[in-house]
Amino acid sequence: MKEKTIVAISTPLGRGAISIVRLSGKESLTFAEKVFRSTKLDYKNITPRFLYLGDFDLGDGLIEKCMMVYFKAPFSYTGEDIIEFQVHGGTVLTQKILERLIGVGATLAEGGEFSKRAFENGKISLDEAESIIGEINAESESELSASLSVAGGKLKEEILSLQNSLSEQLAEIEATLDYPEEDFEETVKEKIFQGIERVSNSLDAILNQSKNARFLNNGINIALIGSPNAGKSSLLNAVLGRERAIVTDIAGTTRDTIKETIAYKGINLNFFDTAGIRETEDQIEKIGVDKSKEYLRSSDIVLHIVDGSKPLSQGDKEINSMLAGTNYIVVINKIDKPRIVERFENEIEVSALDKTNIKELLEKIYNKVITDEIDFNKLVVTNERQLSLITVGLGKAKIILDRQHESMDVVSMLIKDLWQTLGKITGQCENEEIIDLIFSKFCLGK
Repeated sequence: MKEKTIVAISTPLGRGAISIVRLSGKESLTFAEKVFRSTKLDYKNITPRFLYLGDFDLGDGLIEKCMMVYFKAPFSYTGEDIIEFQVHGGTVLTQKILERLIGVGATLAEGGEFSKRAFENGKISLDEAESIIGEINAESESELSASLSVAGGKLKEEILSLQNSLSEQLAEIEATLDYPEEDFEETVKEKIFQGIERVSNSLDAILNQSKNARFLNNGINIALIGSPNAGKSSLLNAVLGRERAIVTDIAGTTRDTIKETIAYKGINLNFFDTAGIRETEDQIEKIGVDKSKEYLRSSDIVLHIVDGSKPLSQGDKEINSMLAGTNYIVVINKIDKPRIVERFENEIEVSALDKTNIKELLEKIYNKVITDEIDFNKLVVTNERQLSLITVGLGKAKIILDRQHESMDVVSMLIKDLWQTLGKITGQCENEEIIDLIFSKFCLGK
């Protein structure tokens, strides 16, 4: 356990019903006794997990009526003695509570220090700690579901199982080196590589289950591209169900990119309404057109908006030639009018004016990007660091499988390297820099 007892505000600053100030460390009770009194509280016989109503001495004769609860080590979040004060919400009052506790000897916690202590005391693994960040930062249901899956220990369980399997392979190699009989070695070698193949298959399965992870975290980026007055801004408004973008009959109204997000099937759809693509002498509009072309190349999916009531414009023909190699849908807008424009491959007809086929468009976008249904009953990893390590681990497993002609000493070294790589996911390795980096991303009080 750490020597110092840390303190921090664990709820967002601002007005609210309740604010929580948290202490963690072996002197938590000592510091609490200096500032908190309750008629039913005997600090020598304090009841853990019992909520005490009492008076917090703010100093200068000021008293705050609040609640205090004690979590006895090791049965707490950090594995240490924890005291939490539940006080009336308010920036000045909460800060005053914090300053008072620092004044009696507590040390202001660093960002993520509570969770780091939980990790160091064996209460959570490194992947579970990262999932806490994911829960806090989740902006969609799917992202939250994935984070909760990891927080529940699915990734930890799987990775530790693979590490245990690798340890068994290393033990087999040690036994072979101690008893170097040729027939025995060949039998063991076959068994070892079968074990490595199982590890490789497991890592591959995790990556396949998580291949849509980027979209869970970042959403799907959708560029609305088209000629001026094709109805891009009107379509954005129809999707949002409100008037967000300015709509006029004047060509070139949209000059800068507008971003708006809606949730669909638990995935964030990020729509980028761009300037109409056409030849122009207006320098400001020209910048907008160039940005539109950038979005066309970089987005996850492009919606080429075409005015179906008019012949195909030169700008539409230019856009159509730029779609090669992109994931796109041709959206024939204004079907409330007679259609004149030609037919396209991979098209959908809509009317932004009366919102015809808007839901069908959202479904088409979703299915165009999310090719397989995301099964949250299985392990789905969204954290980029974890996914990167799993990918590296899979590559190392395949290298081992390709080195079956090598000596047992070399194979042993490669397996140990793979074990260390997987250990960086859960923290079952010796790498203090990785641990410090992860916990630095936490907010104060967590």
